Amino acid sequence: MTHMDFAHPYFGAFFLFVFGAVVFYGITVLARRVSRNMARLDTEKLKLTIYECGPEVTKQPNKISAHFYLFAVLFILFDVEIIFMFPWAVDFKVLGMFGFVEMILFVVILTIGFVYAWKKGALEWHSIK
Repeated sequence: MTHMDFAHPYFGAFFLFVFGAVVFYGITVLARRVSRNMARLDTEKLKLTIYECGPEVTKQPNKISAHFYLFAVLFILFDVEIIFMFPWAVDFKVLGMFGFVEMILFVVILTIGFVYAWKKGALEWHSIK
């Protein structure tokens, strides 16, 4: 190896990237080994007992409806789509007719998805009994 092999302008950045990845991996492995060696495995009953006060812990079936999840996914979907409209609105004059047609197509596809979710009943709130 000559001096020219290390003269590339990105060699330092590459070296720091690799060094950082190796150090990160090493610290992660070291922390995992230390925590597993220091953990006490005989305290499972203590972890499940009541702390100071309160009712006794009873296991109950999960009664949370999946409808909450569906609402959250739809909200994030339509919220992110609205965020995509902001750069279009900022550069509306620069994009011209092409940008306008593309945004109309985008809104039509978004509306089709909204109507589909509406027809499937995803936006209706059902009571949990």
